[in-house]
Amino acid sequence: MGGKNKQRTKGNVRPSSSGKAAELLAKDKGTVPGFVGFGANQNELGYVPAVQGLEEVDSLVDADFRMVLRKMSKRDATTKLKAVQEFGTMCKVKHPETIKGALPYWSRIYCKISMDHDRRVREAVQQAFEPLILQVKRNLAPYLKSIMGHWLIAQCDTYNPAASAANVAFQVAFPLNKQSEAVAFCKEEILNILYDYIMKETPETLSDPQCVPEEEREGKYLRVVTSSLLALKKLLDLLPEKETAALKDRLMELVSQSKFWKYSKHKTPQIRSAFFELIIAFCLYLPELMKFEAARVCPAVLLNIDDMDPIVCPSVWAAALYVLTCIEDCWAHVNAKKGVLPKLWAVLQEGGRGLATFIYPSLLPFISRLPEEIIGSKIEFFTMFFSTFSKGLLSERALMSCTESSAIVSAFMECLRFTLHQNLGKAEDQQKLHKMLVNEQLLPLLYSAWKYPKLQASTFSQLADTLASWERRTDNPDTEEWADAYKRLLPDFWVGLSQACMSRVGNPEADKNSLEGVSFLLRCLRNLDSATKQSVKKKGKIRFIDEEETENHDSNATNHLEELTFITKNALASENLGDTSRHFQDNHPARTVPLEGLVCELAKLSMTFINEQNSEMHLTFLSTLVSSFPSRKLFSILVENDNSGNAESFLEKNNEVKKIASNPAVQFLIQKLLIWVQESRTDLSFLVDMLYSVFHCCCNNERRIILNQISEMEQGWLILSHIIQKACVDPVKYTAISDWLKGEVLGEKLVLLTDKLCTTGITSSWPKDVHSHSWVLLSLALSKHINNEFLIDEVYIERIIERLHKALSKDLSKDPSKTGALEPSLSFICDLASNFFRSIKGCLQMLSAEDLLYTIFQLCAQSQEKTHLTDADLHKLQQTWLLGLTSLINQQDGNFRKCGFFHSCATWLKSQVQTSPLDAKSLQVLLSCTDTMLDKLKAAQPQPLGHFRTLVECMAPNNSEWENLRQKLTSEWLNKVLLMEQLSLNREALFAGTDIYSSDKIPNHLCTTALLNQVLLQMLEADIFNEQEEIHSVVSTSQIAAEMLYSLQWCEEMKDFCPTISQYCELLLQFNITQERLRKACSTLCETLFSRSLQSGLLWALTASQFIIQTKVDGGCDLKRLYITVERFFPLTEASLHTIQNIAPSLLQEDKNLLVTQCAAKLSTSRGTEITSVDGGFGSLVVINSCLSKGIDVNDHLVFGQLFFDVLNTIMEWRNCEEEIFLFDCTSKLLEPDLLAINVEILRFLRLLIKHLPTSVTSEQWDFIMCSILTWLETMSETVSLDSKPLQLHFVCQICGMLSDLCYMFETITPEIIKTLPANLPNEWNNFFVEGAYGQLLPQFVKIAAECKGTILLPSSMCLLTALGEASALIPLKQLMNHSLPPKFIAGQKTNLPDKLQSVLNTLTPLLLCKARPVQITTYHILHKLMSELPTFDNEHLKSYDDNGNDEERALSPPAALMSVIGTQEADLENIFCNIPVGEYTDIEPRSEAYYSILGYLLAWKLLLIFFKASPSELRAIYAIYLRKSKCLHRLLQHLFRLMPENPTISGQVADSASKGLRTLFSEKHVILLQEREALNTEISKLACAVYYSVLEDLPATVRLWWNSQDKRVSCTVDKYTSRYVSSILSSQEISAVQTSTQTFKSMVVKARPVAREVLATYSVDDIFIELVIHLPANYPLGSITVESGKRVGVAVQQWRNWMMQLNTFLNLQNGSIMEGLALWKSNVDKRFEGTEECMICFSVIHGSNYSLPKKACRTCKKKFHSACLYRWFTSSNKSSCPLCRETFF
Repeated sequence: MGGKNKQRTKGNVRPSSSGKAAELLAKDKGTVPGFVGFGANQNELGYVPAVQGLEEVDSLVDADFRMVLRKMSKRDATTKLKAVQEFGTMCKVKHPETIKGALPYWSRIYCKISMDHDRRVREAVQQAFEPLILQVKRNLAPYLKSIMGHWLIAQCDTYNPAASAANVAFQVAFPLNKQSEAVAFCKEEILNILYDYIMKETPETLSDPQCVPEEEREGKYLRVVTSSLLALKKLLDLLPEKETAALKDRLMELVSQSKFWKYSKHKTPQIRSAFFELIIAFCLYLPELMKFEAARVCPAVLLNIDDMDPIVCPSVWAAALYVLTCIEDCWAHVNAKKGVLPKLWAVLQEGGRGLATFIYPSLLPFISRLPEEIIGSKIEFFTMFFSTFSKGLLSERALMSCTESSAIVSAFMECLRFTLHQNLGKAEDQQKLHKMLVNEQLLPLLYSAWKYPKLQASTFSQLADTLASWERRTDNPDTEEWADAYKRLLPDFWVGLSQACMSRVGNPEADKNSLEGVSFLLRCLRNLDSATKQSVKKKGKIRFIDEEETENHDSNATNHLEELTFITKNALASENLGDTSRHFQDNHPARTVPLEGLVCELAKLSMTFINEQNSEMHLTFLSTLVSSFPSRKLFSILVENDNSGNAESFLEKNNEVKKIASNPAVQFLIQKLLIWVQESRTDLSFLVDMLYSVFHCCCNNERRIILNQISEMEQGWLILSHIIQKACVDPVKYTAISDWLKGEVLGEKLVLLTDKLCTTGITSSWPKDVHSHSWVLLSLALSKHINNEFLIDEVYIERIIERLHKALSKDLSKDPSKTGALEPSLSFICDLASNFFRSIKGCLQMLSAEDLLYTIFQLCAQSQEKTHLTDADLHKLQQTWLLGLTSLINQQDGNFRKCGFFHSCATWLKSQVQTSPLDAKSLQVLLSCTDTMLDKLKAAQPQPLGHFRTLVECMAPNNSEWENLRQKLTSEWLNKVLLMEQLSLNREALFAGTDIYSSDKIPNHLCTTALLNQVLLQMLEADIFNEQEEIHSVVSTSQIAAEMLYSLQWCEEMKDFCPTISQYCELLLQFNITQERLRKACSTLCETLFSRSLQSGLLWALTASQFIIQTKVDGGCDLKRLYITVERFFPLTEASLHTIQNIAPSLLQEDKNLLVTQCAAKLSTSRGTEITSVDGGFGSLVVINSCLSKGIDVNDHLVFGQLFFDVLNTIMEWRNCEEEIFLFDCTSKLLEPDLLAINVEILRFLRLLIKHLPTSVTSEQWDFIMCSILTWLETMSETVSLDSKPLQLHFVCQICGMLSDLCYMFETITPEIIKTLPANLPNEWNNFFVEGAYGQLLPQFVKIAAECKGTILLPSSMCLLTALGEASALIPLKQLMNHSLPPKFIAGQKTNLPDKLQSVLNTLTPLLLCKARPVQITTYHILHKLMSELPTFDNEHLKSYDDNGNDEERALSPPAALMSVIGTQEADLENIFCNIPVGEYTDIEPRSEAYYSILGYLLAWKLLLIFFKASPSELRAIYAIYLRKSKCLHRLLQHLFRLMPENPTISGQVADSASKGLRTLFSEKHVILLQEREALNTEISKLACAVYYSVLEDLPATVRLWWNSQDKRVSCTVDKYTSRYVSSILSSQEISAVQTSTQTFKSMVVKARPVAREVLATYSVDDIFIELVIHLPANYPLGSITVESGKRVGVAVQQWRNWMMQLNTFLNLQNGSIMEGLALWKSNVDKRFEGTEECMICFSVIHGSNYSLPKKACRTCKKKFHSACLYRWFTSSNKSSCPLCRETFF
């Protein structure tokens, strides 16, 4: 019930919920009286206790049951439904004794609620009743009488689910043999209830009119009456006969009342139907009662047979038949001719109005009960009867429904047969009746069937049954009179039928449907079985028109190509084809003779039309006749009076044909049939059927002769294809030609045909349709099989497959022009192969079949660029290959044949990946085919282990082949790893391989490893082999996996060099060939990689280290177990050195200590050439640097600290004794790699020393370090270039890194650390070393950057630029402003900067355009230091500009060099974004031309905004005017909205309601890093967001002006984006700046309101008090800042408005913060109070944009104006008069 959410009345403490109220009542323990419920009938009241009373019976009711029963009495349907469901659940879980206590009250509630208006409640009640019955069982008996009546009514409920549930409960309660007893026990009570509901109740008495709507009352009443009538019928069905008689008196009382009989005319069909059902029960069980009330029963039933309601009709007709049977004198109580028969004629004439299936089956018993006096004249009556029948059959509804028409035809034939049988006498009227029925009723029915084909199946089958019935009766000796009558009747029928058929066929206007109808009728009459089959109801299927056409086409093709197996053991084994018309000949002579005569007459008539009119319809009709009734007599008639000269010449000349020419069938073939075939007179399928009829009349030898001669004809293949197709689907036809099919003639011809088709293709001179039929013929020969045997001999099958293989093996790539010609042939070959592969078990055991499958695999495993196949052909080949592969695996049953398909495939795959150049697409196709083959092999049962072993053995290279493959890989990666300090070399790297930049081919090593590991992983993961099991005699599984990891590591190092690497890696991911899978599948991989690393080093060392690190993270590798002791690494070799370098981070600390100690000892003893050798100083220093690169352990600080200085002392000793090893002068020694290598390691060591122990270095050691750096810098500046060798570049990178470390140390040094350093060290660094270092480094950076122009930068060059950039970017500002760069000036360049600064700007800013990211970022960082210093040099210019008295609006350009770069890049960006609208995100590819242009452009703007922010407010206004006039800011904003991402939210965040929101690119501070530590594909978008944020922050007014000038689309895009992602951050920043500002104002107080985005400013002077509220808009800064007035005291209204307008102007037009705007406004007001007059143009003392005071005075009125205001006044008014006094202004 409702009301739960309503306001409760004051003082009402009781809940409104029914459940809660019931709980409250239960707690009151007897203080509330019980509630009156409903009993079993209206006179009984049921008592449902709501409390626990003192009565004994009440104590039996469980509290839960009491509450549920209370809820059931509620009016709300939902409450009742839930209560009933809860009751059912409780009955399942409660104890039976507990449930028994609720039975008295449930029985009373049930009687009411089982008739509830809501059908869900009624269903739930019956469902709940079942578990209650299961629990209480016999204990329900005392309450049966009270509930049985309503229980029966519930079983007859009009809502089927409720009735079904009630029936289930009834079946559970009473077994079938006990149900009648239970009902009999309660019969009196049941009848009382039913009587009341049928006769006494009304809608108002059943439901309360005050509570229940009229519609519900009426619905319930109708339902109850219907259910009660049906329940009474059910009662009579269940009661035994004796018990029924006991109720006779009470039922007599019921039927004697007029109200009962009015139900026959009730407006509700359900009630009428229930009434007639009850009448049926009365007729069955109480016929005396019906006879007594015959005067009421007969009119009530018989006068309602025209009730066409679908609900009532079956019941009323059934009742009519029962009444006719039960009441003999029923016709005495109705007027048949006026009341019944007119209704019957109307029903029949309308075809039953869609209810024929219910009405027409009742017609025969109905007319059989008609007495003679009712029928009257039989001819008239039956003429009327059958005429209305025929009209009803042709009604629209009957013709639309096959079921309806079939029912009508069936009833028509039954009634016709009955009528004839009842009138078989020889009397004249009976003879007339016979003729009328046959000629006027039966034959017209055939005409109707011919006219409407939908009627034919049912009509013809019924006619055949009727004839069979008549024929059987002619031979019955017991009824000779009947036999004579039927013997007279049958000739009359055949005469009429013959005339009808002849007139139909001979009609000149006859159409195809008419002839087909006649042939169909004849076939049905020939064979009763086939007619019966035709009459079987078929399952309907809905199909669209276009689908039907497609399906027909597909079905034809399927008939040609699909496999069909049938058994011919029942076929005739005689020499003749067999009597296909055996059933026809077995028919009764009364049918055989006239039917055969009719067929001959029709055939002769058809031949007349064919000869005279060339009628194709009649030819088709004739083919049907000949096929259905083959006989020599028929063929004799067909060749009568025919000129034999029409025979085909070559047949006449053939001697064998002449010998068999006497056969009429052969004569017909020669003289007629073959001529029709040559003339293509009709569909060849019909003619072939006629040919099989000819075979029917021939012996085996005659058939062989005929077929051989047909194969020699011009259209022979076409005819043969149809002959064989029909033989494949008909066992009898196959038996007829089986000997010829297996013969030599056909086999040889098919082999020759295959040769011709495969060589000529579609360019053949054959017609296209003949060509297609030839392929179909071959397909039949290869695919169709009988009893697991091919149609033709197996020898010819193998020869055909060989021809197909030869045709498919042609290399199409050599001559792509042939592809188009061979495409149709290829398609046909695929079809043939597919059908062959799935035809016979064992077909692929042929060698030629495996060769064919292997060739198809080759074509599928190559890319289309090589094979030149179309997508359709490739798809067909793939389907064919998969089908063949599956068949091969299944047929071999795991047995492997050497040198077969799998061996050939593996050998070919090996040659492809090892020798053929493959691109990514080719490799993908290859791997896909291999993957498919592996999946098929794994799915086979049992698994073919030999196949897997063969694949690996044939594909895996041996050791020398592996070595050759690795040598073909380019060593360009070595440059990168040298510069990244992953490996160290004291020799130059020798590079091998092809051009890695232009080639799109994947190296053979990569292809080989991908293929092998694909196979290996499938095998190991499927447990086909154990890892320890040797699957190859030379190469182990771990070696194959190791080679794969080697390839992956090569790809990782080469990804920046080779463009195809990324495609290869994506390919590996696509096939899930990953390191993780290899590691899980191969447990010995770690040992193999470590062994390879110690043997070969280089890339093997990198591969092993990466694998060990990853495995160690997962806890799967014990590194100590691999090397056992560090002695294994000694003596040091290049391979062991590389191994130590890469595994050093993973070594145990004690092992590191041992390595460092041994190497330090070795280092101290190295002299001369030992210093640069691997096993000497170089190798030892490499090991020391590798072990100490991660820092010093706290526990070993003293030990390693001393070791550091021991090594340093050794190096300083070398400086004194072996000075030639140090590259302190530029000589030829610089080119010696061993010297470069040792210097690199010395620099690495010094960097580690500075990083970890800077405070322990002595003054002498610092001098050595710094002097060495300066000397090395000098050496570097004279020798290095982008083309230098890797070791030279590595040397330069280490020098720059050393300088960067020193700069960073001295920049971040703390006072505490300074105290530990030598006294003068910082001063010496700042005053001497920095100047010397950067005096060489900065020019060197500019020089190297200039070399980048127009060259392809290798990763090694990028490393050099990055190292130079990191060092150059740390240049101190002092050294930058006093640089040693050569002067550089540009003619015509306007500048206020000193020459030094202008030169550095002109030198460095163009580097922002460089196509190298490190150069661009370095230039940005260097210029960043200068930007804040430049605005100070424009101040003097600004003062001089003011002194000149110029009235123009001032515009001053930012640094010209920077604006020049921006202007240059704007042109490039216009070309990039020319077709991209504003607001559409553009993804910029990293390292592209566009990427470098956009990066330089955004960096230049970033510098410009830094410069702008550092400028004072006066200069900012002037710069803003320049930016606005030049429209460069306008273009920037447009470009930014093409570069910023649509969703700038940072990925990888978890939404948290407690957080302030997701982080975006605007909320995070953007740092521009030189190192590429993040993905470059997001760098541009991040930088664009940073620039946009800076523009909004520093130039809000200018951006606002631009936004207001845009069109609607751009304006909406900008507004939406800014409001969503930027405005809130900027607003918070502005408000926060006001809160945290340390700026104070005299006479003014500023407060912030962050939540409301408001700033409150209070200005007070003397008695004047002003309060202003500044509100930031939601789309700040695009929207205007609003100023609202607060309190004001002592200020005039006009002045107040002026000041409000001034503050609005200052805040919205100046590019500054709120605090700056307020300060400007306060200055303006202060000037006003100081006496300075306002400008009478802008009404402000201080100008809103350039902050000047009014200085230009009128000589007449003496008023002063701003220069800018006057300039605007003069230009806009075109006058030179004073704005105030209008006098000329001088």
